[in-house]
Amino acid sequence: MGKTEMGCDCTHIDEELVRLTKKNMPDDELIFDLAEFFKVFADSTRMKILWALHENELCVCDIAVVLNMTKSAVSHQLKYLRSANLVKNRKDGKIVYYSLSDSHVKEIFEMAVEHLEELN
Repeated sequence: MGKTEMGCDCTHIDEELVRLTKKNMPDDELIFDLAEFFKVFADSTRMKILWALHENELCVCDIAVVLNMTKSAVSHQLKYLRSANLVKNRKDGKIVYYSLSDSHVKEIFEMAVEHLEELN
């Protein structure tokens, strides 16, 4: 069974592997949700915010200074990150602090960084 640059040039289909693969494929709704989830990571500003929050819990003002952005721009991105359940917040008096929502987000972030570092 050979492969060409454009794809597989085989004529034999392994029906059992195809059946098992199809059986284990998630439904279209989960695939859509996964695609939407990963779209959040496709913006460099959001990635900078996630990196900053990976390092420390920060308020909007802190993030704005770290990233040299306006508070309004940071708030806009934080709203997007909150809606994707990647960040959470807590109030301390009048100040709202942001952090990564849970250890899964930290692990996804760290795994992506590790993967990219291995490529270099």
